[in-house]
Amino acid sequence: MAPDPERFRMVIGSFPTGVTIVTCHGPDGPAGLTTNAITSVSLDPLLMLVCFDNGSRTLTAVRDAGRFAINILRAGQEDLARVFASKRVAREKFESVTHAVAHGVPVLDGALAWVACDLVELRRAGDHTIGLGAVTGMDADPDGRPLVFFRGAYTTLG
Repeated sequence: MAPDPERFRMVIGSFPTGVTIVTCHGPDGPAGLTTNAITSVSLDPLLMLVCFDNGSRTLTAVRDAGRFAINILRAGQEDLARVFASKRVAREKFESVTHAVAHGVPVLDGALAWVACDLVELRRAGDHTIGLGAVTGMDADPDGRPLVFFRGAYTTLG
C-alpha cells in the first residue's frame, strides 16, 4: 500500500522550517512566491536549492531571468508571507512591500536576510521543479528572529 500524501504532509510538517520569499525580475516586473523549501547545498562552491511548484508563475520568471533571490522572513512578517503565497499577480504582491535591487534581483526591505543567486540548473521532480543557484551576494540583519513554519502554522523561535 502506497503512503498517503495527506499523512505525509502532516508528518513532514513536524519538521520546522524557515519562511522565505523567492524573488526575481520577470518580463512584467518583479515576481515572487513564498516557500519554505530551500536549503544550502554547498560551501565550495556556494550553492542554494529552491523548490518551485511546477505551475508557478515565478518558476517561469526565474527560468527567463536566470537569477533569483531568497529573502528570509523575520518574525512578524506573516502577512507578507501570506500575500506572496497567494495567487495574486506579481504587481499586486509587490504593492505589499518595498524592495531594492541587489545583484540584479529584488531584495525585500525588512527581510531578516537575503541571498542572491545565478540559476545553475532546473530539474523537474514530481509536482515541483528544483532550482539550483550559485550565490552571488548576501546580507543579514544580526538582530531579529526568523519566521518559522511548523505543523501548518506560522510561529517564531521560543
